[in-house]
Amino acid sequence: MSMAEVPAWLDPLRAAIRSVRPEQLSRFLPPDEGGRDSAVLILIGDGADGPDVLLMQRADAMRTHAGQPAFPGGAADPGDDGPTGTALREAAEEVGVRADGVTILAELPSLYLPPSGFVVTPVVGWWHETSEVGVVDPIEVASVARVPIAELVDPQNRFCSWHPSGYVGPSFAVRDMLVWGFTAGLLDKVLTLGGWTRPWDSADVRELPAEVLALSAGPGTRG
Repeated sequence: MSMAEVPAWLDPLRAAIRSVRPEQLSRFLPPDEGGRDSAVLILIGDGADGPDVLLMQRADAMRTHAGQPAFPGGAADPGDDGPTGTALREAAEEVGVRADGVTILAELPSLYLPPSGFVVTPVVGWWHETSEVGVVDPIEVASVARVPIAELVDPQNRFCSWHPSGYVGPSFAVRDMLVWGFTAGLLDKVLTLGGWTRPWDSADVRELPAEVLALSAGPGTRG
């Protein structure tokens, strides 16, 4: 892990995440006991179309969170050096991110994913030396995209999604992906902390498409 110079446009985010509290990121906080440790990498780079965030689409055959856009990440292994080690290892295994090209800015407070029982630590990184990324493990990953922050904060790409469970949360329609759920909620918070968010219509609530609901319900419910 290198400690390259971080650009000034990331200063607001770096300042905000130093004191962020878990309840600012999610209403789902880890239980006192139990849960499987995991981590995700929120990797911010400076691409051809300006600052961007690395997202991937999980494969439809995954047992949990199938077909959903997500940050690279996964369950901790015994040999990992904490959440940062987990996030960097998973990003390398899933999409080919080189750890020596990433400067870690912070490990955010751990959060909880009730459907899968994961205790997730988001790790924020600056992609100071970008590497070519793509689908390394097609069993887990369907596609990979560097999504410009300008597209993510465009009000035309933003709305809320409704799930029959009663969940309503922010969503993004970008690069042929519907980003919703845990990833969208965390992404929304990071964009706000970084000072990038533009006003958008949070009253625009749309039901999740049938194909998304089928994937989220688990492999046993799909035809």
